[in-house]
Amino acid sequence: MRPRRRPRSTWPGRVFRLHRLDRNPLRRGSDRAETAVLGILIAAFAVGAPLAASAAGSLAHAIAARQQQAQDAATHQVMATLLQQAPAWNAETGALPSGARWRAPDGRVRTGLVDAPSGAPKGSAVPVWVNRAGQLTDPPLPASEVAARADLAETLTVGGLALALIAAARLARRALDRRRMAAWDADWLATGPRWTSRR
Repeated sequence: MRPRRRPRSTWPGRVFRLHRLDRNPLRRGSDRAETAVLGILIAAFAVGAPLAASAAGSLAHAIAARQQQAQDAATHQVMATLLQQAPAWNAETGALPSGARWRAPDGRVRTGLVDAPSGAPKGSAVPVWVNRAGQLTDPPLPASEVAARADLAETLTVGGLALALIAAARLARRALDRRRMAAWDADWLATGPRWTSRR
């Protein structure tokens, strides 16, 4: 009579055993507690990550949009006229500012150094951003930058949540390892003398 073959283990069964979800009587309570903590943390990430990312992205977008609106209200784009030909770009110095003249929002004429295309001829018009006093300033945030800040906030929030849950899992495992070591010590104190007395 041929011996009966043991049934082959399926991958769900292996996953269950790997994560201590079987009914193995040798599993300790701390093993099952560790599995429960891991399951709770994974569920917390699955539920919390989309919610936290959405909230962080909305907040970052709102802050950047308010900054953009404030900059739009405080800045103006005007055309500056080059007072001389713009220097040619080169690898050592890059693009050099050129002297230019422009009219401030209050009507006064101002002069200064502006960024101009390499080699632009004298008298060329170059768009610049100025504040209410006519001084050069940075342009308002573009819409792409507002969206990029929201995306960055979402990514950082999800990453931060993942790191926090990983840290929580490590702390829980460390605490359960201490319990396991204490249980092993207690078991050894109970069984060790019986083994050594048989010699």
